[in-house]
Amino acid sequence: MPTQALHHQFPPDFTWGVATSSFQIEGAAREDGKADSIWDVFCRQPGVIADASNGDVACDHYHRLEEDLDLIASLGVNAYRFSIAWARVQPQGRGAWNEPGLDFYRRLVDGLARRNIRAFATLYHWDLPQALQEQGGWAARDTAHRFVDYARGIQARLGDRLHAIATHNEPWVVATLGHEKGIFAPGIKDRAVAAQVSHHLLLSHGLAVQALRADGATARLGIVLNFAATQAASDSPADLAAARLADAHSRRWYSDPVFKGSYPAEALADLGADAPRVEPGDLDIIRTPIDYLGVNYYTRYIASATRPYDAAAAGLPLTDMGWEIHPTGLTDLLCQMKADYGDALPPVHITENGGAFPDHADASHRVDDQDRIAYVRDHIAAVAEAARRGVPMAGYFVWSLMDNFEWASGYAKRFGIVHVDYATLRRTPKASAHWYRDFLRQWGG
Repeated sequence: MPTQALHHQFPPDFTWGVATSSFQIEGAAREDGKADSIWDVFCRQPGVIADASNGDVACDHYHRLEEDLDLIASLGVNAYRFSIAWARVQPQGRGAWNEPGLDFYRRLVDGLARRNIRAFATLYHWDLPQALQEQGGWAARDTAHRFVDYARGIQARLGDRLHAIATHNEPWVVATLGHEKGIFAPGIKDRAVAAQVSHHLLLSHGLAVQALRADGATARLGIVLNFAATQAASDSPADLAAARLADAHSRRWYSDPVFKGSYPAEALADLGADAPRVEPGDLDIIRTPIDYLGVNYYTRYIASATRPYDAAAAGLPLTDMGWEIHPTGLTDLLCQMKADYGDALPPVHITENGGAFPDHADASHRVDDQDRIAYVRDHIAAVAEAARRGVPMAGYFVWSLMDNFEWASGYAKRFGIVHVDYATLRRTPKASAHWYRDFLRQWGG
């Protein structure tokens, strides 16, 4: 769909934003009372980060807040999605609160309000206080209750200035990459632990939503889940079964409890003795209604019963992460969610969508990233098509505002629509930032 026609597909109350997370951009890792998170500790392990880097400075957002808020405002977005670093505001994960850390987020949300930008806060984007990890982390049920205390504390201090609160960002990543594959913090490799972690994350979500509502939340409450569009490599019964099991372990393992109050039977059967311990009443708590669902989408997943599908060997277009570029998969995914959950599906925001590309900056730090422009444009068109088919679409956020610390990839992968020179920390909007700004001006909602 041409850009000139695309901006007419969205209503005037649609949410348009950019997204970041605390550990990836803030820096100031040990300033103003902040304690270590599991990612601070993980980065110190030799060999776990591709370029041996860390988040100590990152984009130095902590010290460049006003500059970055002006940058966000210059794009013409009406929303900004960010996360709060638990170890910055409550260093031990329980007990005492850290006022200097809270002051940073007060300045952030007040600065957004002055610029007429809605604040979409995420309470947990993977950076658990290390003190809680040493007491069992997400494998311990008690951590779910500490999360509720943290959520209530944030609402009491910031909630009146937040448009939306997401409890968690991508619990699949925390459980699977952090506790089963061990390639993300805290670096554990145990399938049974990962399954239990996933349950405690979902339980903490439901408990927090209940507590925030009981405390009089005015912000819209939700959760952010990452999904791939899962497809079978062929029509063979074996490949179709492999696709259904893969979808059960990834998408439906998180969305079925939230919207149906149950885990997928085929995933439980496959886990066997590794299935999580679920106490009576847990699933009713997890099923607590939410005001919106955040969906993070980057690519599709092709399941095969015989061998892993190789998108590169198939000659398909890839991002710098090696992920296939497949916008129509987003439409398929969203329509599947609507088919699965019907009226239980709340308004959906695409809370992350973007591409890493091998950007080349010229002498003036400018980046002509036409590949990223095409990626964003085509995925926005996919959102419009999902809305046309009846999916309750409410918003879209580009990932990411700026180049940043890309977890185990370090600083080698650039997702930003704003270029960051890591030697000087200079920010320079890329061609994609100008495209997004111009698109929003044409939309004019």
